[in-house]
Amino acid sequence: MSDVPMNPPADKKTDEKSSTEETKKATPKPPPPPAVEIKANIGLIERAVNDIEPRFTHRVLRSLTALRKRINYDVLREAVEQKWPGNSSQVKAGLLAWLPPASSPSGGDMDVDKSADAKGSDSKAEPVPEAEIYFRLLLIHHMHTSPDTYRKSIELANDTVEKIQVLNRRSMDPIAAKVWFALERSYELGGELADARPLFLAAQRTAALRNDDDTLASLINRLLRNYLHYSLFDLADKLVSKTTFPASASNAQLARYHYSLGRIKAVQLNYTAAHTHLQQAIRRAPAAKVAPGFYQAVHKLSVVVELLMGDIPERSTFRHPVLERPLEAYFDIVKAVRSGSLEDFQNTLARHAETLKADKTYTLILRLRQNVIKTGIRRLSLSYARIALRDICMKLHLDSEEDAEYIVGKAIRDGVIDATIVHEQGWMVCNHQRDAYGPEVADVFGKRIGYCLELHNQSVKAMRYPLNAHRKELTAAENARERERELARDIQEGDFDGDEDGPGGHIGDAF
Repeated sequence: MSDVPMNPPADKKTDEKSSTEETKKATPKPPPPPAVEIKANIGLIERAVNDIEPRFTHRVLRSLTALRKRINYDVLREAVEQKWPGNSSQVKAGLLAWLPPASSPSGGDMDVDKSADAKGSDSKAEPVPEAEIYFRLLLIHHMHTSPDTYRKSIELANDTVEKIQVLNRRSMDPIAAKVWFALERSYELGGELADARPLFLAAQRTAALRNDDDTLASLINRLLRNYLHYSLFDLADKLVSKTTFPASASNAQLARYHYSLGRIKAVQLNYTAAHTHLQQAIRRAPAAKVAPGFYQAVHKLSVVVELLMGDIPERSTFRHPVLERPLEAYFDIVKAVRSGSLEDFQNTLARHAETLKADKTYTLILRLRQNVIKTGIRRLSLSYARIALRDICMKLHLDSEEDAEYIVGKAIRDGVIDATIVHEQGWMVCNHQRDAYGPEVADVFGKRIGYCLELHNQSVKAMRYPLNAHRKELTAAENARERERELARDIQEGDFDGDEDGPGGHIGDAF
């Protein structure tokens, strides 16, 4: 009797294992609890300080944006209890003073964990000062979530900056750059952004003397944002001209810097430079889902600058999932500018005035009025060979015929249209299109044909006389001379063999 094979059950087990492994890989791993993540980050900061490896600190700061959205006062209190156990720590007492009292007692399991953690960590030394500054940074960002704690966040940020200046540790510089950003945000939310300007100026000078690139880049961006918030474009331009932005700054800082430069150049009517800086900001900006606010702000200004340059933005920009709703007003502005109707442009501008003023692009969009008029005049010049200025005034909804005559004259001078104004009769006469086969075109065509023929002749010469062909002849002549020298030397020495010259035998055999 033959044995029964057992392969099918084994295949089922392997299939089940493979399916469970695939489901494990497909399901994303849930993030750790915020308190555990804070504790792990503090451990990385201690490792960075002890091993003099700043990359661990930068790794912690990269997770700051995602972590601050998941914390609350209970999580922060739990993290303090875990990292600073006991009641004798002054750092712990200082941190708990900024936290409100506990809202509800924690569960039994959590009490057991805390006690176990406290017993295991009583013998350990307290964390490094960088850990305290990092915890204060988390607390400041959490205070930004409620208007009731804006004033308290300003006090905590100022106290943290003073502590950083007293400690004066170079290993704290990456965290200090984030603290300056949190300080500016606190003043901005509290409506006292102008009061923080002297602090930023003094800290910027200190960071430049210490060659602290991280803090210097952050402070330059803070000052530029401060000036642009109050429309102090002259002071912002002087700051840019008198300072050098660190080349080793992170992409996030470089993106903010190029965005500020784009705003300054746009106000100064330098639209080409503004467009270049904005494109750099878009390239260096974080992903759209990571920083949607900055991504939207840069594209809003970029669309306006492209319109001021006379270009029409691509439609794919307005179809982006992150940009579709925020750019609805700008899409309507683009359609009004493209149509060349001044009435549509004014109605669209009035309809979205509040949104554009909130984005601080309203004054720039007001400059588009001339572009709309030029577009309308160009359309009329292509449609009519002769049109009255009164009709132009009615079609473009201008105030008077004098304004129409002035605008048409400026368009002719700028090269927008090819026409002439008959002032006596009140007409705009469009010049006929030049003949595409006139004498000028024939001359240009003849020059191109002559260039092609000359290029052909040069190519034929290059093929007929290949490069370095004479070197072969020189080599053959040199070999012939060498053979003659050897023959003469053999004759003189008496070693010449007659067989070399023919069948006559040796020379000596003839005698």
